[in-house]
Amino acid sequence: MKIGFYPGCSLTGSSREYNESVVALAKALDIELIEINDWNCCGATAAHVMNEELSLSLPARIMALAEAQGLTEVVVPCAACYNRLKVTQHELEDETKRSSVVEILKLPYKGDLKIINVLQMLEAYGTENIKARVTHPFAHKVACYYGCLLVRPHSILKFDRVEDPQSMDSLIRGIGGTALDWAFKTECCGAGFSVSRTDIVAKLSGNVLKDAYERGAEALIVACPLCQSNLDMRRGAINKSLETPIDIPVIYITQAIGLALGIGAKELGLKRHFVTVEL
Repeated sequence: MKIGFYPGCSLTGSSREYNESVVALAKALDIELIEINDWNCCGATAAHVMNEELSLSLPARIMALAEAQGLTEVVVPCAACYNRLKVTQHELEDETKRSSVVEILKLPYKGDLKIINVLQMLEAYGTENIKARVTHPFAHKVACYYGCLLVRPHSILKFDRVEDPQSMDSLIRGIGGTALDWAFKTECCGAGFSVSRTDIVAKLSGNVLKDAYERGAEALIVACPLCQSNLDMRRGAINKSLETPIDIPVIYITQAIGLALGIGAKELGLKRHFVTVEL
């Protein structure tokens, strides 16, 4: 199975472990990822609040390049990138906006590329393969954390349930894990305030971690590099805000599935986390 692949900035920089686990898992599931040639930043998280024309042109160029490469479907593992590409595709249904962006890009743009997130890829092309290839059942109680950007705005993304999404939970159950019922599945972690307002991130991410921990979660499972970074890298500020140390790790869904399939910790990037992963 071949599918287009847009890694985005995070997966080639601060969240290399996500990229490593996506690539390793795809290989194990016989999914060939075709990276978009000459891709650029999608503009997340700042462009869409600073300049509308720029915020549409950056994602549109990515999709135009994918179309030129002959790709019809592209997986976008980063939740922020996925959100920006889907929203831009929706916005460019407006002929005036589309004409303006095409003039800027000097590239043809049809707008019929299928954009999917990593959960949709695994559901569509990996579910049966995953179950058949589990060698080390993931026998852990975890809290599946979707955050804001995978499910909102629902009118555009049309992915899963807004308040109680289940796709990640289902994947966890499929590898032998227990997906806990908890209250902060889609609450904000602080998103792009990680650098400018770490105090806000500490408070919001602290609420997320505290609820998961109190319900007995051994780990948080995520599909967003921004959420992972806030919940993992900012753990010192979070624990200070909570006045209670919480040491449960935050791992990507691709890492959890990779472990169940017997892929090594190094291949999955599990040694790159700030909070030690011992699962």
